[in-house]
Amino acid sequence: MSTFDHTALMQDLNTHMASLRKAQPEAMAGFGQLAKASMAAGAIDAKTKELIALAIGITQRCSGCIGFHVKALIRLGCTRAELDEMLAICVYMGGGPALMYAAEATGAWEQLQPKG
Repeated sequence: MSTFDHTALMQDLNTHMASLRKAQPEAMAGFGQLAKASMAAGAIDAKTKELIALAIGITQRCSGCIGFHVKALIRLGCTRAELDEMLAICVYMGGGPALMYAAEATGAWEQLQPKG
C-alpha cells in the first residue's frame, strides 16, 4: 500500500490554485477553458483522454497530475485492467522512472476508490 497521500496533495494543490486563480484570473480561466475543451468527448471518448492525460502525467513525473487524473478515471468507470495496460505502456516508453510513478498511480488508484 502506498504511503503517498494523494488526497492531501490534491487538497493542498487546490488551495494553492485558488490563490493563483485570484492573483491571475485571466491566465487561470484560459487554462481551465483549454482543459475543458481538450478533455471534452469527441472522436476520442473522455475515459481514453483521461488515460492519455494520466500517461503523460506519469512520464512527466507529476504527482498532482496522477492524483487528479486517477480520480477522474475512477469517476468515468475505468477498470483496473485498463489502468494496468496503460501503465505498462508508460513503463515501456518511460523506463525505470515511469515505473516508479506507475507504482505511485496504482497506490493512488487504491487510495482514491470510493469508501463503502
